[in-house]
Amino acid sequence: MTKRVELVFDFVSPNAYLIWWPLRELLDRYEAELDVVPVFLGGMHKLTGNAPPMIRDAEVKGKNEYAMLEMQRFIAKHGLGKYRLHPQFPFNSILLQRMLYAADQDGRGVQFAQGLLKPIWEEGIDVTSPEAIGAAVTAAGFDAADLFARAQTDEVKQGLVANTDAVVARGAFGIPTMFVGPKGQGEMFFGKERLGQIEDLLAKG
Repeated sequence: MTKRVELVFDFVSPNAYLIWWPLRELLDRYEAELDVVPVFLGGMHKLTGNAPPMIRDAEVKGKNEYAMLEMQRFIAKHGLGKYRLHPQFPFNSILLQRMLYAADQDGRGVQFAQGLLKPIWEEGIDVTSPEAIGAAVTAAGFDAADLFARAQTDEVKQGLVANTDAVVARGAFGIPTMFVGPKGQGEMFFGKERLGQIEDLLAKG
């Protein structure tokens, strides 16, 4: 098995932040590669009929409360104490996702994702402000003007749509979804609680 993980990714998902560093540490230990697959989570939900858990499970007594308990356990286990729910959550991530797609086309999707996660999920930058986004993108080592411009092109817009359609066709319905194995052919895992299962698969070589 090729040691590679594809991470279906949208900045709007808190789980995209929470899974990132534990997954990176796991992949480093097994000398595995990471691919980011930029998608639009809102589009995934529309295609699959899914919804954010706090909406989907709102009428199930105790379920969202338990989900928060599990999240706090995960945060404590992995030392993610700087995490803060974004003040604008749930925000429209389409611009960020298009910029990520453009960066990924340059082979720098992982770097772009990692460079923006902390500003969004630790510092709570204003994701509706092009100036704030631009400053964070520049600080991450990217040409913000270039990515802003490319985010408006039909090529990038349609590419993000195609990525979203493709992961749904592979069985994905939410984030974090990970495919472990050869690119485009990996076994699917859903949820940050699946890291142990992913480790078992990586350990097989």
